[in-house]
Amino acid sequence: MLDLPAVPLISSDSHVFEPPDLWVERLPKLADVPKLERVNGRDVWVLGGRLIGSTAAGQQPGLRLEDPSALKVAGLFDDVPRGAYDPDARLREQDVDGVRAEVLYSTVGMFLYGQVRDSQLLSTLCCTYNEWLAEYCGAHPSRLIGMAMLNTDDIAGAVGELERARALGLAGAMIPVFPLWDRPYEHPDYEPLWAAAEGLDMPLALHLATNRPGPVPEVCFEFPSTFSQAFLTNLDYWVRLSLTGIILSGVFERHPHLMVGCVEHELGWIPYFLFQLDYTYTDRIRRSSWPPKFASGALPSDHFRSNVFSSFQEDPIGMAHRELIGVDNLMWGSDYPHPESTWPKSGEITGRVLADVSLEERRKFLGGNVARLFRLNV
Repeated sequence: MLDLPAVPLISSDSHVFEPPDLWVERLPKLADVPKLERVNGRDVWVLGGRLIGSTAAGQQPGLRLEDPSALKVAGLFDDVPRGAYDPDARLREQDVDGVRAEVLYSTVGMFLYGQVRDSQLLSTLCCTYNEWLAEYCGAHPSRLIGMAMLNTDDIAGAVGELERARALGLAGAMIPVFPLWDRPYEHPDYEPLWAAAEGLDMPLALHLATNRPGPVPEVCFEFPSTFSQAFLTNLDYWVRLSLTGIILSGVFERHPHLMVGCVEHELGWIPYFLFQLDYTYTDRIRRSSWPPKFASGALPSDHFRSNVFSSFQEDPIGMAHRELIGVDNLMWGSDYPHPESTWPKSGEITGRVLADVSLEERRKFLGGNVARLFRLNV
């Protein structure tokens, strides 16, 4: 564990695992919704006769810390930790890891962003998931902090769902890391969404592996080849594109209280990204199609440091350059119950990664920053 005095842990990035009958039970009039089926001795998620995911993403936490060679790409739902779908069990699993609260994202829902091309269906699936998540988190609202799913294909619908998510008690919302290819986030159509998120005080999160389908192979997910080694090694590529569009188009200039996060992308890439962002803004020949410079005189990196929160699990490179990134919006996350999780040794791992970090910064990274962002009373 961390050296005394102890630092309470709040995970900025953890996950639920959706129950097998979530969409089947709640959407009885729809003939084709995501469902769990047993195929060749393994439990897999199926939609429209296509395999869209396995249960491996929601099981085997802690195994990589003991024997990474034992990790499997598929398994049974029985192997998913009960707390991933049972809120009472979740508290016991938090206690094992010394975690006081968690911000919770979907697991199966993330598959849907890349697999469901029918936009109306995606919106329906998101709404149904949000209702279930609100019920799950409502059992222990001070320790389970839910992040809704939004379909940004339909911006008016996304605004309405964000408002409904706030009324349901959810704390923020996940949007695709990269939206539909012909309408990136610098497009003016998104203005109502940015305004609504700012007005509702609902942070928006760009969580890895949530790209909408597009013409580039890494975006056109086809399970099980979705997560190739090249894709996993370069996860920050897509979030850099989206953050560049959001920042340089002046979204944060117009909405200074809007918070957007890059979640589960780690940190080491950010210092170079900020250097290139500022260099493009200040030193490159300006094209007529580029948006005007900021009236405030701020640099793009200033807006990143004030308006972008970034999660990490165990990134020593990011910690070594934390001052360049900005220490006030960096947040540790355990990723439980995914195989990459730091559970059940989060205290030990964060103690090692943050060995050269001051106690004041530890308190920020391990709970203070996320509690401030989501106004948590813990």
